[in-house]
Amino acid sequence: MILKVPKEAESPMLYKPSRELSLEEIKSAKIKKFTVDLIETMYAKNGVGIASVQVANPIALCIIARDFTPEKKTDMVLINPKFEKVSVLRDWDEEGCLSVPKIYGKVRRYKKIKVSALDENGEKLEFVAKEFFARICQHEIDHLNGILFNSKAKNLHSLDAQAMIERQSKLEDKK
Repeated sequence: MILKVPKEAESPMLYKPSRELSLEEIKSAKIKKFTVDLIETMYAKNGVGIASVQVANPIALCIIARDFTPEKKTDMVLINPKFEKVSVLRDWDEEGCLSVPKIYGKVRRYKKIKVSALDENGEKLEFVAKEFFARICQHEIDHLNGILFNSKAKNLHSLDAQAMIERQSKLEDKK
């Protein structure tokens, strides 16, 4: 089921930290179904990632689309994720957000981070993310901490239809 993604102005909860899930909750049918719906919503909205708070569910769960994960086999479910920088190197790149439609801006992010989380079965995950994969992880984890990209971005701007097509093409090139 495709979930509604409220715009930033309609959803003050986007600015509040999400609550962590217990192991019991993670293993529940309710969270399993929600995860499936969240993945379906991400693809329906052409996202590369999505956080649960973006669909008005303030729990610490986010998804990274399979095309942007290292193995590119399955979507990555991150529950109660945290990250720490592995390198001081940071890079500016343009970002957008499903919660702030058609608005883009340059955000400076760490190029290499270490992510600690639980997977959809409650098993511990720990990995190093680099480049664009690291950017997506930071963006989604920021959501779970009540931070939207536009609060960090410079040169915010909106895109017309042609620019949207060109942006989508560039995103395809990053796969």
